[in-house]
Amino acid sequence: MMEMSTLNENHKLLADMNGSWNYAIKMWMNPDPNAPPQQSKGTATRKSVMNGRYVAMDVTGKMQMPGEGGKMKDIQFKGMAVEGYDNAKKKFVSSWIDNMGTGIQFSEGTYDPASKTLTFTSEIEMMPGMKMPVREVLKLTDKDHMLLEWYETHGGQEKKTMEIAYTRAGKK
Repeated sequence: MMEMSTLNENHKLLADMNGSWNYAIKMWMNPDPNAPPQQSKGTATRKSVMNGRYVAMDVTGKMQMPGEGGKMKDIQFKGMAVEGYDNAKKKFVSSWIDNMGTGIQFSEGTYDPASKTLTFTSEIEMMPGMKMPVREVLKLTDKDHMLLEWYETHGGQEKKTMEIAYTRAGKK
């Protein structure tokens, strides 16, 4: 039991991302492949919790969403993640919630030290009975930059639908 609760280099990897971040997000939501992505910005704060066993992340931003009559308007976006490394599973684990839905996304992943990349997989269900595989790739560019790519599988075809470039607050 003590061995399973011992922190290791994987917990340190997550803790190294602690701090305040600014992000720029691109989302390809339009079915037209030539349409430009929706873009917005926001902030994220990451901090270790439970004596370094997990990292909690709070995200705030604005998003363009259809409002009355389909006209696009800015809405406040809030999201939260809890990430960790599960010693028993020997995998990174993550949960995500936000103010755009009522479900909790659970993901599991691995880390490739050669490419400094975390890769998570999960399945989301936006509509009842419509489950969709998701793959998230988080490249740890350097201590002040991260790039998240989000891929969804629609009809057997994987497609990048979101990209988030994070820069540590106060850095360029």
